[in-house]
Amino acid sequence: MADRTAPNCHLRLEWVYGYRGHQCRNNLYYTAAKEIVYFVAGVGVVYNTREHKQKFFLGHNDDIISLALHPERVLVATGQVGKEPYICVWDSYTVQTVSILKDVHTHGIACLAFDLEGQCLVSVGLDSKNTICVWDWRRGKVLAAAPGHTDRIFDISWDLYQPSKLVSCGVKHIKFWSLCGNALTPKRGVFGKTGDLQTILCLACAKDEITYSGALNGDIYVWKGINLMRTVQGAHGSGIFSMNACEEGFATGGRDGCVRLWDLNFKPITVIDLRETDQGYKGLSVRSVCWRGDHILVGTQDSEIFEIVVHDRNKPFLIMQGHCEGELWALAVHPTKPLAMTGSDDRSVRIWSLIDHALIARCNMEEPIRCAAVSTDGIHLALGMKDGSFTVLRVRDMTEVVHIKDRKEAIHELKYSPDGTHLAVGSNDNSVDIYGVVQRYKKVGECIGSHSFITHMDWSTDSKYLQTNDGGGRRLFYRMPSGKEVSNREELKLVQWASWTCVLGPEVNGIWPKYSDINDINSVDANFSNQILVTADDYGLVKLLRYPCIKKGAKCKKYLGHSAHITNARWSHDYQWVITIGGADHSVFQWKFIPERKSKEALHIAPQETLADSNSEESDSDQSDVPEMDSEIEQETQLTYRRQVYKEDLPQLKEQSKEKRRALPMKKRERAPGSGVKLHFIHGYRGYDCRSNLFYTQTGEIVYHVAAVGVVYNRQQNTQRFYMGHNDDILCLAIHPLKDFVATGQVGRDSSIHIWDTETLKAMSVLKGFHQIGVCALDFSADGKRLASVGLDESHTIVLWDWRKGEKLSAMRGSKDKIFVVKINPYLPDKLITAGVKHMKFWHKAGGGLIGRKGNMGKTETMMCAVYGWSEEMVFSGTCTGDICIWRDMFLMKTVKAHDGPVFSVHALEKGFVTGGKDGIVALWDDTFERCLKTYAIKRAVLAPGSKGLLLEDNPSIRAISLGHGHILVGTKNGEILEVDKSGPITLLVQGHMEGEVWGLATHPHLPLCATVSDDKTLRIWDLSPSHCMLAVRKLRKGGRCCCFSPDGKALAVGLNDGSFLMVNADTLEDLVSFHHRKDIITEIRFSPGIGKYLAVASADTFVDIYNVMSSKRVGVCKGCHSYITHLDWDKRGKLLQVNTSAKEQFFFEAPRGKRQTIPATEVEKVDWSTWTCVLGPSIEGIWPVISEVTEVTSACLSNDRKVLATGDDLGYVKLFRYPVKGKYAKFKRYVAHSTHVTNVRWSHDDSLLVTVGGTDTCLMIWAHEPEGHREIRQCDSEESDIDSEDDGGYDSDVTRENEITYTIKALSTNMRTMTGVKPHLQLKEPTVDERQGVVSR
Repeated sequence: MADRTAPNCHLRLEWVYGYRGHQCRNNLYYTAAKEIVYFVAGVGVVYNTREHKQKFFLGHNDDIISLALHPERVLVATGQVGKEPYICVWDSYTVQTVSILKDVHTHGIACLAFDLEGQCLVSVGLDSKNTICVWDWRRGKVLAAAPGHTDRIFDISWDLYQPSKLVSCGVKHIKFWSLCGNALTPKRGVFGKTGDLQTILCLACAKDEITYSGALNGDIYVWKGINLMRTVQGAHGSGIFSMNACEEGFATGGRDGCVRLWDLNFKPITVIDLRETDQGYKGLSVRSVCWRGDHILVGTQDSEIFEIVVHDRNKPFLIMQGHCEGELWALAVHPTKPLAMTGSDDRSVRIWSLIDHALIARCNMEEPIRCAAVSTDGIHLALGMKDGSFTVLRVRDMTEVVHIKDRKEAIHELKYSPDGTHLAVGSNDNSVDIYGVVQRYKKVGECIGSHSFITHMDWSTDSKYLQTNDGGGRRLFYRMPSGKEVSNREELKLVQWASWTCVLGPEVNGIWPKYSDINDINSVDANFSNQILVTADDYGLVKLLRYPCIKKGAKCKKYLGHSAHITNARWSHDYQWVITIGGADHSVFQWKFIPERKSKEALHIAPQETLADSNSEESDSDQSDVPEMDSEIEQETQLTYRRQVYKEDLPQLKEQSKEKRRALPMKKRERAPGSGVKLHFIHGYRGYDCRSNLFYTQTGEIVYHVAAVGVVYNRQQNTQRFYMGHNDDILCLAIHPLKDFVATGQVGRDSSIHIWDTETLKAMSVLKGFHQIGVCALDFSADGKRLASVGLDESHTIVLWDWRKGEKLSAMRGSKDKIFVVKINPYLPDKLITAGVKHMKFWHKAGGGLIGRKGNMGKTETMMCAVYGWSEEMVFSGTCTGDICIWRDMFLMKTVKAHDGPVFSVHALEKGFVTGGKDGIVALWDDTFERCLKTYAIKRAVLAPGSKGLLLEDNPSIRAISLGHGHILVGTKNGEILEVDKSGPITLLVQGHMEGEVWGLATHPHLPLCATVSDDKTLRIWDLSPSHCMLAVRKLRKGGRCCCFSPDGKALAVGLNDGSFLMVNADTLEDLVSFHHRKDIITEIRFSPGIGKYLAVASADTFVDIYNVMSSKRVGVCKGCHSYITHLDWDKRGKLLQVNTSAKEQFFFEAPRGKRQTIPATEVEKVDWSTWTCVLGPSIEGIWPVISEVTEVTSACLSNDRKVLATGDDLGYVKLFRYPVKGKYAKFKRYVAHSTHVTNVRWSHDDSLLVTVGGTDTCLMIWAHEPEGHREIRQCDSEESDIDSEDDGGYDSDVTRENEITYTIKALSTNMRTMTGVKPHLQLKEPTVDERQGVVSR
C-alpha cells in the first residue's frame, strides 16, 4: 500500500530566469553590497553578478509589482497584488522579513518609496481611489492615508529636500502632497500654457522645490512648486517610463529604447541607444534605470536586464534574460545533458543551461509555441504551435528539419517514443497524430478516441502503447504506431510506462485534493528512481508527493514562488533539478532536488545554511488538505469566531442612528423598570472547542468558563459566582501557579485578556490592543509574572506579556495553522512552546520578537496538548492520533500510544502525568510514560448518586483534566463537568447542551421546571429549584428550535428542524404523537390557553398550522405571511393568534380556521393576550434599540404580572423594560452574560426566575428576579440604557447645552464594570502571607 505521508525529500529554489519588466517600472536597483535586487513572479531576487548567485525572498503569496530601496540600500520594500495585498520590508542580505505592512490596501500596491531618513514608507494602492498611505514601517503603523486620485498613479516620491512633502503622478495629473500630523493634503499641479495636460509616468525631486517628471509624449516637464516652469522637449522619442536620481544627476529611460543621463541641472550628458548595440533589437523598451557611479542598470519590457559601464557605454552586458510577455507553456528537458528548452507565446524558443544558469541559444519562430519535446538521442527538438502546425529543429544549430501543418487547432502536447522512431502529436482537435521520425516525419497513424482536447501523453517503455488524457477527464490507450484504441484493458496490465506526465490514472489519484476541478493541475512528472512526483497547478504551487500516490488527498510538500498558474514542470534528465514555468509570469524556475538522506545530513552540517535557505518553513508546508485529521479536530479548525457586529462598534453605530433620530418628534421615553434580575446559575460548560479550561482554585472551588462568564462553582453548596468583566465568548482560561488568579481571553475585534481574582471576582489587569478576532490559548509562567497568549488572527500571533504592568514584551506571528496550546518553560521563562495543527514549535524570546523553530518529527502530526516535564528540555505533547510524543529540546525522542483517537488534555503531576482523550478515558502515568498506572472510563454505570444530572453517552470525549483535593476533575466535549474519585465513582457536577444552537425554551405552567431543545438533537428538562440539575434528557432524530408545555403541564410539544413536530409525555419524554406536514424548520409551537385544545405550529415556510389536540387533526392553516414566522401568541379566549415574521410584519389570524383578520393598532392593546412573546406592536415599540438596523431583538417575554418585559437580542444582551413600552427607545436595565445572540427568554410560572438561552454559547442561564425595593449595592449589575437621560428636564439652560455637546465617549458601551462590595456570607478574612504560600515571588 502506498504511503500517504509527505515525502521526506525537498526542493530548494536555485535559480529564476527572467525579470518582471511588463506593467512595472522602477523596480531594479543596486544594493549596498553591489548586488542587484529586482523581482519576478512572486519572488524578490538578489543577484550577485560577480559570483553569479541568486538569493530569494519568498515572503509574498502573489505577484510582486512594486519595489523600493531603503536609503541605506540594504533593506528592500516590495508590494504585491491580491485580495488582501501586503508590503514586506526585508533584508537583502539575509532575505528575511523585517516588517510586514498589511490591512490597508486592496487589489494591489502599485508604488512604494522610502523617505530620506528611511523611517517612513509611502505606498499607493490599486483600489478605485488609488489610496496613498504613509507608514511607520518598523512598527507597521499607518501614519496617514488619503485617496490618491480617481485615475491610476504611476509614481510617487518623497521630496528629499523638504521634509514631509511628497509628489505623485499618473494619468493626466501630478499632485504635490504635504504630510502634517496624520493628514495628507494634495495640491494639483498647474500645467497652464507651458505644456499640454499629459499623463506623467515618472518623477524625481530636486532642490529649491524643483520637480522633474517624464511624460507620455517623451518630454520632460520641470515644475517649480506646483506650477509647470518649462519643458525639455523630445528628451525621448516616446513615453519616459523611468527616472532615477543619484549624486551625479539623473538617468531617464523610455519606450524608445534609449537611456539618457542628465546633470544635476538637467542638462544632457549623454544618450545610450540600446537598440543600436550588439544585443539590441527593434522594439526594445526601457522600463527601469538605476545609475550608481559608473554603472547603469537597465530593465526592459521584454524581461532583460542590461548592465552598462558608463565609460564603455556602447557595450552593454546582458546579465539576465527571460521570455517576454505572453503565456509560457512549452517545456522540454534534454535526455542526456543539463539543458532545458522553453517556448512561449512570444514566439521564441530558448535553451537554458542548468549548470551555468544562462541562456545559451534562442531562435524566433513564426508562430506562438505551445509545447516542446526533445528526441531520445537529443538531436531533434519538436515544437507544437498554436496554429496547429509543428516544427522540428536541430538542437545543435537551431536549423529547421521539417514544418508540418495537419491540424487547425493548437498542438498542446507532443512526445517522442522511447526507441526514437515515432513522434506523437496531440492537438486541440481531439486527436493524436503519429509521425515516423526516420521517414522524415511522415504521418503513419492517428488516434481518434477522445471527445475533448488532448492534454497529456505518455509512451510505454517498449514504444508499443500510448496513453492520453483529455480535457474531458478521460484516460485512453492506443496501440502504436497504428493508433488503434485498446479496448481490452487486460493487455495493459504488464505495460510499463517510460515516463509519467499524465494527471489521470490510479498511480496519481492522490494528486487531487478531495474536492477539485479536474483541470486545475496542469502538469505532473514522475521521478521513478526516487519514487517522487512533482505537480504544478493553477494556484502557483509546486508540490512534491510520493509516487505512486493512490488515495485522493495525499500529503505533499508545497513550494510557493510562481504567483499564478504554473503551466509545466519537468525533472532534469539526471533528476538533480525540477524546472517549472509560469504561464502569466512567463518565468522559468529551477529547483534543486534534495533527496531524503541529504536532508538528514543537512541538519547536522550547516545550521547557518538552513537559516539562509530562503524557502525554509514559509513555503515548505506539510499540510495538504488535511484529510487524516480527526473529525472533531477538523470541525474545530473550521470554526471562525468572527462576528457581524462587534460590541466595540456599538457606540459609533448609536451615534449614527442618533443623527437620524434627532429629526423625529420624540414622545416621552418610558423609564426603566423598578425590579431587576441577578444571574443565579448557569447550566453549561464550554468543552466543544476549548481544552484545559477547568481548574481547582486555592480554596477547592472549581473555576471554568462558559459564554461570556467566568464561573466559580462551589461543589459543596452547588452555588456559582460569576466574573462578568467580558463582553463576548471566553475561549480560554489559565490559572496562576498559586491558583488564586485566573486569566481568561475572549472573542472580539480587539480581543481582551482579563486577569482576575477567583475570591473577590475583581479584575487585576486587562490586556488589550493586540489580538484580533479572539484569544485561543493562554499560559502563566512558573513565577506568575508573565503571561503568554495566542490570537486567532490568520498568523496566530503569539504575545508575551508582563501582565501586571499591562506591557507587551514580545510578539510574533505564530503559525498559519491553528495553534491549540501555548506553554511557557517553567525553568526558563524566555522559552515557550506552541502546538497545533500539523506543528510543534519551540520559541525563544529575542528582543521584542520571538524566534521559532519547528520540532523535528518524522511525519507531521497535529498536536492537541503539551506540557513541560521534569527538566527544562523535556516536553510531552499529545497528538491527534492518540500518541504522546516525548521531546528533548526540539528533537522527538519517542512516542507512546496513550489513547484511541486524539489526546486532548495532558497534565503534569509531582510524579507522573494524567491524560484524557476522545475515547473518554482518563489515564494516570508514571513520570517517564513507560507505564500506565490506572485508567478511569467515564461511564453511566459508575455515576455516583449525588450527580447533578445525567451522562448523555458513555465515554464522552474528554477536553480538560485537572487534579487536586484528592479528585480528578474532567470536562467533556458534551458540556459536562465531572469529578472522578481516585477510587472510581464519578460525580456529575455541571452540564449544558452540546455544540449547536439552543433556541427552544419553555417554562412549566406551575412547577419550577423548564424544557430546552437544541440543534444538538436533545430535548432536556431542567430543575430550576435549588437542586439545579438536569432531570431528564431524550435524544431526537433531528435538532429542534422550539418547545412548549401544555397548560396542564402534562404534555410537551417539540418542533424539529425537518418540518415535523412531536408531542411527548412531559414526565417520561415518551412519544404521544408526531406529525410531518412541512419541509422547513418549525420555528414556534404553542398550545392554546385554558385546556390547551389547539396547538399552533409555525414553520419557516410562512404558514401556521392549527391542530386539534384531542382529535390529532389539522383543522386550519394561517396563510398570507411573506416571510418565515418568528413568534406566536394566543389571546386568553384561544380564538385569536398574533404572529410576527422575520420581515417585521405583524399579522392576526382567527383560530381554529386560520382566517386572516385586520385589527387596528388601538384595538390590539385591548385584546387580552394569554402570553406576550412577540417583538412587534405599538405597546412594545420601545424595545427596539437605536441601532435596530444591525441587531435584532430575537425574543421577548412579558412577566405573568404584566409589569416587566424581558428581551433578548443578537448582541447577547438581556434587557428589562417597564410594560407597556410605548414611545421609542425606552430606558431599560441591561445584563451581559450570554456572548452572542440570546435566542429565547421566559419567566417562570411565578415570575421569581427569568430563564434565558444563548444560541451558539449553548447555555441555559437562570436569573433571580428581585422586586422593587430589594436593592442592595451589588456586584455586576449594569443598568446603562441606550440613551442616557436626555429629555428628563429640570436642567438650567447652560447645563442643558453642555449636556447636549456629545463627546463621543459618552456612548461607549464597553463594560469594564465597576465592581464593589461583597455579600457578607462571601466575605472571607484576608489570607495571611503564609497562607498564600509565599513561595512564588509576586
